[in-house]
Amino acid sequence: QVQLVESGGGLVQPGRSLRLSCTISGFAFSTYVMRWYRQPPGKERELVAEISTTGDSTNYAGSVKGRFTISRENAKNTVYLRMYNLRPEDTAVYYCNARGAWTNNDFWGQGTHVTVSS
Repeated sequence: QVQLVESGGGLVQPGRSLRLSCTISGFAFSTYVMRWYRQPPGKERELVAEISTTGDSTNYAGSVKGRFTISRENAKNTVYLRMYNLRPEDTAVYYCNARGAWTNNDFWGQGTHVTVSS
């Protein structure tokens, strides 16, 4: 059974930090490119960050570059998103996504809410 379970969301003040985690089961984590997406209230879902299967390559949306860091631990089947200097516009539901590097498989987590507010 494929599962992606996000955790770490919550309410945080502007300028503070938060770390999201996504732990998977049911498929071979090390063969999947991992991505974090977010969907702000009333807006479309957008790609925030992605990391290659080995973790050697990462990419970020311009709005988060320099503030967010994506990483993965293949031994723990977990991908992380460390978010620093959070802003109110980072408020969104954050989703973990796994896309097969050599297959068409595409899996999603249920999302975790992040609210940045004073």
